[in-house]
Amino acid sequence: MIGHHRHDIAERLTVDRGTNHVEHHVGHARGGDALFKALFFTLGFAVVEAVAGVWSGSLALLSDAGHMLTDSTALGLAALAAWLARKPPSSRHTYGLVRLEILTALVNSLIMFALIGFIVFEAVRRLQSPSPVMGGAVMVVAAIGLCVNLIVAWMLRRGGGDLNTRAALLHVIGDLLGSVAALVAGATIWLTGYTPIDPILSLVVSGLILVSAWRLLLESLHVLMEAVPAHISLEAVAADMAAIAGVRRVHDLHIWTLSSGQIALSAHVELDSFDDWDAILAASRDRLARSHGIRHVTLQAELKK
Repeated sequence: MIGHHRHDIAERLTVDRGTNHVEHHVGHARGGDALFKALFFTLGFAVVEAVAGVWSGSLALLSDAGHMLTDSTALGLAALAAWLARKPPSSRHTYGLVRLEILTALVNSLIMFALIGFIVFEAVRRLQSPSPVMGGAVMVVAAIGLCVNLIVAWMLRRGGGDLNTRAALLHVIGDLLGSVAALVAGATIWLTGYTPIDPILSLVVSGLILVSAWRLLLESLHVLMEAVPAHISLEAVAADMAAIAGVRRVHDLHIWTLSSGQIALSAHVELDSFDDWDAILAASRDRLARSHGIRHVTLQAELKK
């Protein structure tokens, strides 16, 4: 009888995992198109802004181009996650390739730190020895960049409300501030000829990049270490599961992040009787999904010792 129950449990969990994959695929598909379009606009203008920064001599434009590159990274990761989520798990990669998103995020965060170091070094050098800057050209390019960021923000706003899209939108809103900083620098130089404003504001933009890169690094390491997601309390989850009728206690509880928006859980559930398992399994999955957003669930039923 126990063997029959365990076979039934494993079979049901296999079906549930397939259902979860389909649900996750649909969620990513809604925002995927908007993310790829936003990536095209942002990365394309980052290249234009970098070239314009070198041509005009503006470090503010170069630093804003760097910030747009961080946004492109965020958008690229989100788009990559949306694309990978459409790939079904295989016998070799049973969760699919979702962890590639996290590894890419880690590498890109380290690249951003190198970029920040270059901008800060160049800003200090220019404060000590000011260089001529074409204020009018900086204003025009920064104004175009501001428009591009507004368009990208609008596309993401309409692209869906999933976690990846919302995170990407926050990056783009931060880049709006970088475009404003470059615009202010260009206007100040054009009106007053005060060129130190360019490296000063580039340091401000570097601060924005630093915040984004630091958060990306910490989140990547947090996921790779298979830590409990920051917004989830292990104790609260255990208490909720133990409160279900027929459950004696929950032990060996593990909660970790597979990729953005995908949280997995495994646990041993001690029961009064296997006869109650069908109702307990359904109640556990429902409570974990509704109260904690956990849908990748593996539970092992055990009789009270």
